Amino acid sequence: MASNSKHHGSNQDSTSTTRSPGITRRDFVKYSTGTVACIYLGGLTTACGSKSGSSGSDFPVVVFSDVHFNPLYDPSLFPALNAAAASDWDAVFRTSALTAPSAWGKDSNYPLLTLALAGITQNLGASPFVIYTGDILGHGLPQMFYFNLNGTTAPRDAADVAAMQAFTDKAVAFFMAKVRAAVGTVPVLFAVGNGDSYTGYGPDSAFLANTAELFYTSFLNGIGDHQAFLTTFTRGGYYAVEPPGTNLMVIGLNTIIFSPLVAPTPGANDSAVAAQLDWLDSRLAAATVAGKKVWLLMHAPPGADIGTTAKPANVDANGHIATATMMWVSEYQTRFLQIVANYPGSISLTLAGHTHMDEYRVLPSSDTVEITPAIAPYFGNNPAFKRFAISGATLKPLDYSALNYDLATAPAQFSAYYTFSAAYALPGPLDTALARLTPALVTNSAQQALYRGYYYSGHNAPHSVSDTLFNPITDTNWRIYWSGIATMEQQAFIDSINAS
Repeated sequence: MASNSKHHGSNQDSTSTTRSPGITRRDFVKYSTGTVACIYLGGLTTACGSKSGSSGSDFPVVVFSDVHFNPLYDPSLFPALNAAAASDWDAVFRTSALTAPSAWGKDSNYPLLTLALAGITQNLGASPFVIYTGDILGHGLPQMFYFNLNGTTAPRDAADVAAMQAFTDKAVAFFMAKVRAAVGTVPVLFAVGNGDSYTGYGPDSAFLANTAELFYTSFLNGIGDHQAFLTTFTRGGYYAVEPPGTNLMVIGLNTIIFSPLVAPTPGANDSAVAAQLDWLDSRLAAATVAGKKVWLLMHAPPGADIGTTAKPANVDANGHIATATMMWVSEYQTRFLQIVANYPGSISLTLAGHTHMDEYRVLPSSDTVEITPAIAPYFGNNPAFKRFAISGATLKPLDYSALNYDLATAPAQFSAYYTFSAAYALPGPLDTALARLTPALVTNSAQQALYRGYYYSGHNAPHSVSDTLFNPITDTNWRIYWSGIATMEQQAFIDSINAS
């Protein structure tokens, strides 16, 4: 959903994020027996005698997104995968002759999934949580299943639909089991993505109902109220949890339902969206009254669909546009932005994915949405993820390090790519640094070059159409990318671009 950039940035050491000294993951939580241990993270903990806002040890959190795992990357494995239990899929994948990680323009295959999870394991450090911002499944997986089953991309009957759903459930279970093996007992906080569905663009209600227990037990590892989670997740794909022993509320939204792509009929999703936004308002109010900080997780961010807007056919020789594609329906976005603005200071971290690129958005409330690049190289990006340094006192991000996998050189593992504060010479906290960076991206050519270079996580000079679905960022279309950072409304976005 975005364009390719053309400048390479320098690598930085990923270990520069601050670790909590002398603390191991074993100290944080023991959920497998149903008992909760005190999570000792200085300002993160309340049960250990400290609260957010007091001095405390900073800590890292690994964030990854948009794996888009395609279990059918090798069609010859379909019969065996379809017949096997999810727990036996590893053995099936190891029989494949396809051992190279996915190329640009493809979803993640088993070799790339394995590399990515190994990189996450190596960079966990003292992370008390891992965060995943959506899209477990490959693009169009239901249609690929039908094609392998019956030679068309549609079901013949109800039995085909049931078979597809069973296969999809196994793919989700397999993915979650692999993540769980990589991160140990650490809870995986998450948001659902558009690929997490039985339709190919969802999530749909049947998918949510059938996978709710998996998300609760395999990802959240049983933290939070079970029934409360099931109620909101099966109703609309959203939830809130308050990790025991912390001064934190984590809210996972389903922002795919805000997209005009989900319900082409105007107003079709109004009641469901209103219910979710009312619920969000109530959760933020509760967190504020309780003095808790909030981490807000979503898949599709608000604002413009920059990549689609920047397609060459939409941009004239002066870099001007006649219209812009937006991520959310305008009315839904307006209500969301109003709700967030009503609770200044409550939200300490907002994370999204979906675009597959290394970018960010600044909301009118001054809250910053950090967008994590994708593991899947589907849009021409190199696979990448981030490791944030979080303040134990404020639960806000101080800095991050990006790690990537350069498909051009096919190294043995994911490696350090850059650290924000060092690359841009902007010390934290991160939201303040990004607020300073935004205007500098117009006036400072060196920082603009860095941002354009990091956008595709290092794959910045596609050699053919097969390399990427979008063209590189250029001097002509750059204003689209810059304006998309802080201009949320469609007409204001268009005006900002055309003013140049």
